[in-house]
Amino acid sequence: MRLGRNALETLLRTHVVELRFRRRHPKQGRMSDRRMLCTNDMTLLLSTPGRNILNFNPTTGVLPYNAAQHNLIITHDIFMQNWRAIPCEAVEVIAVIKTNPPTHFWQYFMNKVVPMSAQHKMLFMNK
Repeated sequence: MRLGRNALETLLRTHVVELRFRRRHPKQGRMSDRRMLCTNDMTLLLSTPGRNILNFNPTTGVLPYNAAQHNLIITHDIFMQNWRAIPCEAVEVIAVIKTNPPTHFWQYFMNKVVPMSAQHKMLFMNK
């Protein structure tokens, strides 16, 4: 499913989303598309498990550019445990995981993400 920038931003504020998008800067030896499990749900990210398990630290800096003018969304990448800018013109929503109540996400996380090895996570991101 493809969404516009505003709809995707709204979805990310209240869910964890599995996305596929075209890399803005292709990397040699890697696929041109990237998959990501991400969220901007601050209730989830700022929770004790969000800080301890997802290693979330709120950003204190300001971007040196306007992400909206470049059609980018800044979101927290759960696998890489950091903020990422993704281009909205070629993003596809693969799956949506509820974060309210948080038990929906944590059950998904414990069953699907925790068992993944580093190699499985790389395969997921490059699929």
